Formats: sequence, structure tokens, C-alpha cells
Amino acid sequence: MTPASGRMRKHSLVIAGHSTSISLEEAFWDALKELARARGSSVAALVAEIDAERGEANLSSALRVRLLEFYREKAARA
Repeated sequence: MTPASGRMRKHSLVIAGHSTSISLEEAFWDALKELARARGSSVAALVAEIDAERGEANLSSALRVRLLEFYREKAARA
């Protein structure tokens, strides 16, 4: 991991018609883009889906967990 990949970045997105800001490390933003591409969707659509399923969990935490699951599944297939 490069020092830049651990740096926090804030992005504003519209989720379910509401504007929200999400702070994630650069590496997680890159991973979100990769997962969205793999699914053929936009980052905003992917975040909205995770947001709808997260229950009481913090959105940033729910995103990180979903990405961990994605990479675990990807590694298991390899």
C-alpha cells in the first residue's frame, strides 16, 4: 500500500434522492470502482445498493465489508 492509498478522501453522492458525503481511504475508492465495473454499474448505484442493505451499520463500514467480501470471493475463484 502506498502512502497515498491510505489517505482519506471524501466524495459526495446522491443516494435515494439525498445528497451524502462518504469518507474512505483512496484504496477503498479504487476498490469500489473495480467492483462497480465488474458488476456493470456505477459507483453511485453500488453505494445505493449497499446503503439499502446495511441496516444499522455505518455506511463507510458497510462499504468496506462489502469490498472485503468481493475480494475474498475473487480470491476463492482464483
